[in-house]
Amino acid sequence: MKQGFLLVTMLLAACTTIGRQPPPLEVVPAVDLSRYIGRWYEIASFPQWFQKGCTDSRAEYRIRPDGDVEVLNSCLRDGKVDTAKGKAWVVDNATNAKLKVTFFWPFRGDYWIIDLGKDYEHAVVSAPSMNYLWILSRTPQMNEQRYQEIVARLKDRGFDVERLIRTPQGNRKD
Repeated sequence: MKQGFLLVTMLLAACTTIGRQPPPLEVVPAVDLSRYIGRWYEIASFPQWFQKGCTDSRAEYRIRPDGDVEVLNSCLRDGKVDTAKGKAWVVDNATNAKLKVTFFWPFRGDYWIIDLGKDYEHAVVSAPSMNYLWILSRTPQMNEQRYQEIVARLKDRGFDVERLIRTPQGNRKD
């Protein structure tokens, strides 16, 4: 009898866990792209196959003449700077917080700004699937208290923060 009750309880728990979805991902209310442009250092991220072996990751954003954003991602891999150049464009003019980014046609992905410092000193980028996550800073190192506050907010929003891996910074000479 106890085993049957335990089995039913476990099945019910599994069903409620499987069916529970986080609320839809929200972006920040507004992004001033002229303030967002510039250099960002990757502080932590969900590991991605295309970043395998990278340290000292950073992104440079510039406004292109056509109004889109030039993206230059780089990292140190095997002792050399490895770069990827792409393009991003705003898909939500109401906030400027939802963009699409591509590094080669026809593949593109979502670039949603979901957390942003008041003075644009940090940003958090993800996608509606919540499978991608980057914590960015204007400086190579982030204050530990700020980092922990960001991680706590991400956890409250349903992100599996145990997947976050900090990105080593400080080895590049450029």
